[in-house]
Amino acid sequence: MTREPSASQRRVVRTADPESGLLQGPAPALAALVAQGLALRHPRPPHRHYLTAAGRQLRDRLDSEPLQLVPPPEPGPTTAIGVFRARTGMADGSSDGPAEDPQRAREVRSAWDGLLEMRRVTNPDRSVQRPCGWERTHLTQAAALALEAGHCRGYLVSESAQPEAVRVDGPDSVAYTRALEQAGWQTSAHADRRAGSAYLLASPRRN
Repeated sequence: MTREPSASQRRVVRTADPESGLLQGPAPALAALVAQGLALRHPRPPHRHYLTAAGRQLRDRLDSEPLQLVPPPEPGPTTAIGVFRARTGMADGSSDGPAEDPQRAREVRSAWDGLLEMRRVTNPDRSVQRPCGWERTHLTQAAALALEAGHCRGYLVSESAQPEAVRVDGPDSVAYTRALEQAGWQTSAHADRRAGSAYLLASPRRN
């Protein structure tokens, strides 16, 4: 019987490069994925690891599940926040919830710390200032987390027709711009002539 990948191994699969399938992660996790037929080790130096067809199928399945920014506890003194859902302002409780919710504030801080760690582990240069692969494949969740972590209110994050960009509506575009740019995103202001309002387009910065 094939062993189900651990939480840390699933995290490595989930953050693989969307196009090439290149994997970044701890050597034990990469070796375990190879043993399970989910990854292959390139025979030539620097011996990088890539998803196999089975690994890509697993990633597609994981992409349809809620993000678990911090893995569940494995043997040892680790902690977890469980499954975290960013508030996009749509059918998820809205971004206009209670202004002071200590439990939610702790969850947001933990989720943001987990995302920074994901950047550190998966970005080739270990930069935490630039969004990682997961953020580029989960744009609305990633942008909403950046906004909530930046203490923004009243926003609505939705998909846009522009590749690798989301639309952000709301009354405080200055605050949204500041929070997103501090989180490593780039923004531009636009006018919706039909609605008679302004909105932002935001996309993860690449450098």
